Amino acid sequence: MTTPDFISDLAERVRQGAAGKARLRIRGGGTKDFYGGALQGEVLDVSGYAGIIAYEPRELVLTVKAGTRLADIESALAADRQMLAFEPPHFGTGATIGGTVAAGFSGPRRPYAGAARDFVLGARIVNGKGEDLSFGGRVIKNVAGYDVSRLMAGALGTLGVITELSFKVLPRPAMEATLAFPLDEAKAIEQANRWAGQPLPLSGAAWLDGVLRVRLSGAQSAVKAACAKLGGDAMADGETFWRDLREHRLPFFRAGEPLWRLSVPQTAAPIATPHPQLVDWGGGQRWVSGALDATQIRAAVAKAGGHATLFRGGDKAQGVFHPLQPAIARIHKRLKDAFDPEGLFNPNRMYDF
Repeated sequence: MTTPDFISDLAERVRQGAAGKARLRIRGGGTKDFYGGALQGEVLDVSGYAGIIAYEPRELVLTVKAGTRLADIESALAADRQMLAFEPPHFGTGATIGGTVAAGFSGPRRPYAGAARDFVLGARIVNGKGEDLSFGGRVIKNVAGYDVSRLMAGALGTLGVITELSFKVLPRPAMEATLAFPLDEAKAIEQANRWAGQPLPLSGAAWLDGVLRVRLSGAQSAVKAACAKLGGDAMADGETFWRDLREHRLPFFRAGEPLWRLSVPQTAAPIATPHPQLVDWGGGQRWVSGALDATQIRAAVAKAGGHATLFRGGDKAQGVFHPLQPAIARIHKRLKDAFDPEGLFNPNRMYDF
């Protein structure tokens, strides 16, 4: 659907789906198809609804149609030396902004700048009743009551079809530098968190193969002063490393094994597993490559205060996402019933309701 009446046509198709008890699989560029439960339902292609609606560089606000390619947005922002500060991964050339927000993905900058949901100012959606709804706004200070627009981030399209989004954007840093420090995992996590508590321009901290890599971003004077204070080995290919980490192009991600994402408190001790690990977000996100027992790894991560997700590959029958506590599950179910009472959108993509 690429007509000028895209949203009204979309709403009518949803109403028809609700009347016929049809299931709809929302799809933009398809680059996130690997994520979540098994794909079900008739494809509802929203990639045709694309383009920048409004961009005010001085106000640091951007409003776009959900089918707009992420690469096109980043190019437009770069022309004014601005960026999406949550550094979203693409995982493919066709990545759209709607799919990026629906998946809730954020890159290495996330613990220092904020997550995708933190930069969503407003959203327009079509819910499971075929209603065209708008939440939030197009200015930074325009939130009253419950911020429904941010609820769409990470919902994997299970609550509605995102059609438009407004974001707070940020200036690009004047300078970036990456330093490398040979450390074991435990010491790397401890050191990254110690530095995070100091007035340093941190924008990335990742550990892999016995080396902690730290990225510094900001004014030239601040970055140079931080480099002199921290020491370490300057990395000439630092920019390439962070891009390849964000896009899962490092050799670690190419092993062909199931990939698990462990979300834990940043200061949590290393999670014991015989499989290769990569630590990102200064310790808050641990990637594990290998065939793990879902029950065992989730128990270990829960003990550390976190949760485990089967991010890519593996046996999805064991559950992709960490089981919800009963009280939290009831909240999720009530939200699903409120936004999508007939259960049309992306069935079982997250949980079995």
